[in-house]
Amino acid sequence: METVYVALSEPALSVVFRNGSASRQSHPSMMRFMLLFLLSFSILAAPAATQERRDHERARAALEAGEIRPLAELLAEVERRYQGRVIEADLERDDGYWLYEFKILPSNGRMFVVEIDAATGALLRSRGPVQVRQ
Repeated sequence: METVYVALSEPALSVVFRNGSASRQSHPSMMRFMLLFLLSFSILAAPAATQERRDHERARAALEAGEIRPLAELLAEVERRYQGRVIEADLERDDGYWLYEFKILPSNGRMFVVEIDAATGALLRSRGPVQVRQ
């Protein structure tokens, strides 16, 4: 018995593969798309960075004016008061009052949130299974 091999013709490759994927001249539309994408990304990212800078400046001004307590003080107080580790802290202005929102992750893994008056340190609200230290 004799084995016969038959050569099959391969399907035609697309332009991308025929000219090489590194060839940039064959894809001006792709280059335009990438350029527009990068340009639009940089335009969208700029306002976010500006907003963060403004938020930081507002927080510093509130601290200097005595409207809020330092984050380090309140953070230490929250960690003494509640079981778990603070994983996120946000300073917000709500109805003319400054408040800190702390996300706390206790050892059981069920995160809870406490909102603290930034001027007094008093608890305003909580969400989730709050675990107070005894």
